[in-house]
Amino acid sequence: MKLIVGLGNPGIEYRETRHNIGFITIDNLLNTYQLELKVDQKLKSALVKTKINQEDVIIAKPLTYMNLSGDAVSLLMNYYKVDISDILIISDDIQLETGRMRYRKSGSHGGQNGLKDIILKLSSNQFKRLRIGIGMKTHIDMKDYVLGKFTKQEKEVLEQTIQRAVESIDLWIKNMSFDQIMTNYNTPQV
Repeated sequence: MKLIVGLGNPGIEYRETRHNIGFITIDNLLNTYQLELKVDQKLKSALVKTKINQEDVIIAKPLTYMNLSGDAVSLLMNYYKVDISDILIISDDIQLETGRMRYRKSGSHGGQNGLKDIILKLSSNQFKRLRIGIGMKTHIDMKDYVLGKFTKQEKEVLEQTIQRAVESIDLWIKNMSFDQIMTNYNTPQV
């Protein structure tokens, strides 16, 4: 069983913000499979459990706000008995230029508070993650920047990135090796 979780903040006011790129990617993945999420208050998530290519898959968005993402991920992992090696977390990354994407098998949170909370609540950093670059503007307060909306230009760049992200997640679900996905889809650092 695979668990795919996109990070973001629930609520209309956060819908198209940079911090919600994980939610936006999940929405595009759901459109690809023609699936809809259902709210499960007990698991603190909006989720769907389905079968893709004979693989049980859970696709979810935490309803806990970014800084408490670990609560939802640990509940989902424990309830569905998902092995940590079968978890993929999708998050924004200010260290990556807008539109770049980087898969990793494990690692630090890199200052991303959702990843930080997941590492804390799972007592491990050994889960897969897809970081999607949103860049950073040094003249804007970081909180204001990540909670700000994408510009028209950023949306155009990210449209292609999200398509590649969905394509690569689909390949992982269909059992392409994670090493091969990293080789094929990680965009070079600039």
